[in-house]
Amino acid sequence: MLLCLFCVVFRQGDIWTSWYAVLSGSLDVKVSETANHQVNQDAVTICTLGIDTALGESILDNTPRHTTIVSRETSELLRIEQREFKSLWEKYRQCMAGLLAPPYGAMETGSNNDNKDSLGSDPLNFMNNILNKVPSEKLQRGGKVMRNAILSRAPHMIRDRKYHLKTYRCLQCCVGTELVEWLVQQSTCVHTRSHAVGMWQVLLEEGVLNHVDQELGFQDKYLFYRFLDDEEEHTPLPSEEEKRESEEELPDTILFLTQMGPDALLRMILRKPPGQRTGDDLEIIYDELLHVKALSHLSNTVKRELASVLVFESHAKVGTVLFNQGEEGTSWYIIQKGSVNVVIYGKGVVCTLHEGDDFGKLALVTDSPRAASIVLREDNCHFLRVDKEDFNRILRDVEANTVRLKEHEQAVLVLEKSPRASSLGNIRYTVLSGTPEKILDHFLETMRMDTHHSDPSSEQERLEYAVTCKRRVLNLALRWAAVHTHHLQEEPAALIFLEELYGSVSNDSRILRALKDFVPDLEKVVKLHSEEAKVKKQKVLTQFSNGDEKLVKTQPIRNCDDILLKVYCSDHTYTTIRVAVAATGSEVTSAVANKLASNDDLLLVHLSSAGEKQMLKPNDVSVFSSLSINGRMFACPRDQLNALTPLPDQEGPSAGSMSSFELMSSKDLAYQMTLYDWELFSCVHEHELLYHTFGRQSFRRTTANLDLFLRRFNQVQLWVVTEVCLCGQLSKRVQLLKKFIKIAAHCREFKNLNSFFAIIMGMSNPAVSRLAQTWEKLPSKFKKFYAEFESMMDPSRNHRAYRLTVTKIEPPIIPFMPLLLKDMTFSHEGNKTFIDNMVNFEKMRVIANTIRAVRHCRSQPFNPEVCQPNKNHAEVRGYVRKLCVIDKQRTLTTFSYRLEPRRT
Repeated sequence: MLLCLFCVVFRQGDIWTSWYAVLSGSLDVKVSETANHQVNQDAVTICTLGIDTALGESILDNTPRHTTIVSRETSELLRIEQREFKSLWEKYRQCMAGLLAPPYGAMETGSNNDNKDSLGSDPLNFMNNILNKVPSEKLQRGGKVMRNAILSRAPHMIRDRKYHLKTYRCLQCCVGTELVEWLVQQSTCVHTRSHAVGMWQVLLEEGVLNHVDQELGFQDKYLFYRFLDDEEEHTPLPSEEEKRESEEELPDTILFLTQMGPDALLRMILRKPPGQRTGDDLEIIYDELLHVKALSHLSNTVKRELASVLVFESHAKVGTVLFNQGEEGTSWYIIQKGSVNVVIYGKGVVCTLHEGDDFGKLALVTDSPRAASIVLREDNCHFLRVDKEDFNRILRDVEANTVRLKEHEQAVLVLEKSPRASSLGNIRYTVLSGTPEKILDHFLETMRMDTHHSDPSSEQERLEYAVTCKRRVLNLALRWAAVHTHHLQEEPAALIFLEELYGSVSNDSRILRALKDFVPDLEKVVKLHSEEAKVKKQKVLTQFSNGDEKLVKTQPIRNCDDILLKVYCSDHTYTTIRVAVAATGSEVTSAVANKLASNDDLLLVHLSSAGEKQMLKPNDVSVFSSLSINGRMFACPRDQLNALTPLPDQEGPSAGSMSSFELMSSKDLAYQMTLYDWELFSCVHEHELLYHTFGRQSFRRTTANLDLFLRRFNQVQLWVVTEVCLCGQLSKRVQLLKKFIKIAAHCREFKNLNSFFAIIMGMSNPAVSRLAQTWEKLPSKFKKFYAEFESMMDPSRNHRAYRLTVTKIEPPIIPFMPLLLKDMTFSHEGNKTFIDNMVNFEKMRVIANTIRAVRHCRSQPFNPEVCQPNKNHAEVRGYVRKLCVIDKQRTLTTFSYRLEPRRT
């Protein structure tokens, strides 16, 4: 049927009589709050439908239309009358379910087990060829490459199979377990068997690989699968030329599938009915939920409950309406991929929601109608859905399993029943929130000891109970001292407490023999910290003095240390002051004013090499550690602020240092970088992660060790960019890229992921990545290495590729610290620290998981003998510890365009 401009296809409230698909043109979808069957002024356009979209929300049950459809331009529609459509429905019911997604477009949902997802995203193509699915060109080629590689490397895997003594009706089959095993052996990019399952699932979803019984989920079992090329009988084997091409393409194909595999695996699991999900399935879903923004405030127990009931739902076309304003709320949605518009009658689009956001919960909580309509803003959106019955049950279970302890009618401790019982068979409770005192009481009461007591009644039982309580306190005190390490020296009250505790235990141990084994440990702790406290002011640091570092083993920077700090004036003269590491901005300006005998009110300014000025606040703590790599500290009166200019040496080097390090072994460079990075990483105290996350001003504590480690990451990254951009000869630049790829490979070999990522991110810098002529000359082998390394930086799915890599590595590990800090910041900003004046202990538990990850990385000592240094190791060591870089992106970009001007 042909429509002219502004022609009404049907009106809101009409009864369905036909199903439509758009062949050309476009249509506006309007909703009216009055719904009096006219195109009223109050009608709101909620979306526009284009070519290949479908309209047919209620054709089978004769319910009224929810919207009015008006043509925006001359349009052509395909129309199928209700009678013919019902006839097709009876014949292809399972396959056509997606055509009736309310109110238009294709829908795929994990809640409907009968929907075999053979629809695809194009209703016209579906109506022309209902049972055929055409894979994308890239994945079809990927499947061919995988098949040819198997036939070349392991031809026995594809053959006719017999099952139950009969030749299986489908010939030329592979076995699921063999496919997984083969793929794991082909590349280090494939981290686990489940990762390989996800990669094969990608091909299965596209129809490039098929289960012989048309099942939609790939399984690591003795089940038969066949490649699309083997569907036809007597398919010819690949020629030698095809095998050679496939061998060349195999690394890129595997890399492509590794990036898509985790999502496909998650989709496959979420499509399973909740009752069929295995323990491993639930763990994969749970790990995904840990990083969903909308769920950050929920306890881990609730997230585990959600993992068992979540349903996957996807919609193919922009403009699909998930639900309309005024409808009953039946589900809560979380956006996994894509975005949606929130539309309110009379107002239009009021906001847009993106990946990680949620919607639909209000109607379930209040049991009220939907307050807005939700419309897809783009094609191919994926959602996690919780249906109303499961939502209400989880809320009921949470409340039933929550225990609140009150004092004076105020809650002081909130506990949640743990699904796991204790070793003694008792019910275990985890702390959700509480006052610090009550949390500590609960922890002491539940600490595992050698003996267990019921309520004491006799004198002997009371004595044993008292001894048990004392042992619990001593256990906790020793753990606390071990975690704090040298930080205890900065707390006089803590040292006094330990000394008094040691004296009390020494006295008690003469009577209570069960306490004797604690005396030596306490004595060791007290002596160690008391002796170090006496000499705590003897260390003066120069680590941040802009290139004056001595090449000695790095030592931890403590809050009680002093530092020599250069502070510049507007005329580029400087004065050197000695201040405490934790000195505030006001203390630094005061020291400068005294040294210069100035009565002016001075401003403290961080001046970058680009001339950017950052005024430091008087209460900023440890201001020296916030300097950028080539940044300098200035102090000046306010009227001289605009006159501040960078020092000449802030520009960085004018020539590269390739002549210095090109003869050095890549492995030696990586080893010395790792040795230095390990020293810096070892100096970072766990508390610094907390100070960084919550704000060091709140603690009046330094994060200098952490800042130095993060600064090193930026320095290595900029070193790569600087060297490439200062290399004027094309052939030398190609050699540089090869050198950096080799160094990165060795850093990964040494489990130095911090420098590994810094190098790869440096090569990904726009000033380097735009050098097309240089990259074209890079040998294909190195391009493949770089592509593999770059895939580990993929930020999708919350850096899943990196996290999978780390799980396969044994400590010692130098981790990618910026990501760990991002995790802690995400947990901090997404959750309140206090709930009803009680500490949100669930938040602390999540943050502690990241700190445990850092502790795990350092749980084994670094072995300096992993690489035998060459005779010039001192030269290499000196080079990697004093890298000179340009930290001004505009300068680097300018040099890049001089090397290879923009092509016209």
